[in-house]
Amino acid sequence: MYTPAHFQVNDRDTLHAFMRRHSFATIVSHDGKVPQATHMPVLLNPTQGEHGILLSHMARANPQLSHFTNSEVLVIFTGPHAYISPAWYATQPAVPTWNYTTVHAYGIPRIVTQHDRFAQMLHDLVEFHEAERPNRWHGELPPEFRDGLMKGIVGIEVEITRLEGKFKLSQNRPQDAPSVIAMLEDSMNQTDRDTAQMMKERL
Repeated sequence: MYTPAHFQVNDRDTLHAFMRRHSFATIVSHDGKVPQATHMPVLLNPTQGEHGILLSHMARANPQLSHFTNSEVLVIFTGPHAYISPAWYATQPAVPTWNYTTVHAYGIPRIVTQHDRFAQMLHDLVEFHEAERPNRWHGELPPEFRDGLMKGIVGIEVEITRLEGKFKLSQNRPQDAPSVIAMLEDSMNQTDRDTAQMMKERL
């Protein structure tokens, strides 16, 4: 990922927190002929491996699974982003741009075949998303029903070998950032306001 120094994020704790906060990711692979991508919830386990391990699953019928034979995959986590108008800048001339936040994780995927381990992965994924809900679902299912559903999906884990973070949030225009934040905070669009919050945190 092309990342000028202004926008580069290398702190692992910051990258991990971002990946857990924006956990619906895109898994990209290539078989030497065409790229393929699948959009899936991805759970980070930060305690295993040098950079952590990613846990997810795919439909057994997904042809992308055929790529997972010692070939590296890219998992893309995307956060808040917003169009930035040059009308918001005090410094002129200027052109439009886009502020955005993303983390790229690379690694070799492995298919999880052990039943109990796969069931625990699915349980952990549910727990992560349900834990703070006031009327949460606890994941109770009849074992035969659960096992029947599991036959249609495949567990995947990716030990992260490399992490890249890019938070492009007007760091290269510090004199204009306050007005950009103010305009985004005043937007009717929630994603714009989320981008403003990220700018305030980083700047």
